[in-house]
Amino acid sequence: MHHKRAQAATYIGAGVGLVIFAFFGLLPGSFLGGAIGLNLAGKLFGTPLAPSLFPKIIVAASMAFGAILFCAVITFVFAALGSMGGLCLERLAGSDTPPPEAVRLNSKK
Repeated sequence: MHHKRAQAATYIGAGVGLVIFAFFGLLPGSFLGGAIGLNLAGKLFGTPLAPSLFPKIIVAASMAFGAILFCAVITFVFAALGSMGGLCLERLAGSDTPPPEAVRLNSKK
C-alpha cells in the first residue's frame, strides 16, 4: 500500500529538522564536539595543549563530528515525527482501504 501522505510528511519533517538544526543545533553541536576534542587532545598530548597541528586537527574533527551527529539526530527525530503525523492523517482520512483494482484482482481467486 502506498502511503503518499506519510512520505510527504516525512520529507517535510526532515526539512523542518534541518532548518531547526541550522538555527539551534549547529552551535551547540560544535561546542560539545569541541569540548570532547579538547579533552581527548589533552589526554593524548598533555595539558596545556601546545599550539601544534595534531591537537588542532583532533579538535576540529571532533567539532565537525559533533555538528554532524547533532544534525543526524535532529533530522531523524523530526522525520520520524513527520512520518507518524502523516500516518495518523492517513488513518483519520480513511485512505487505508485498498484501491478497487486490488479488490478485483483478489476476487478472481
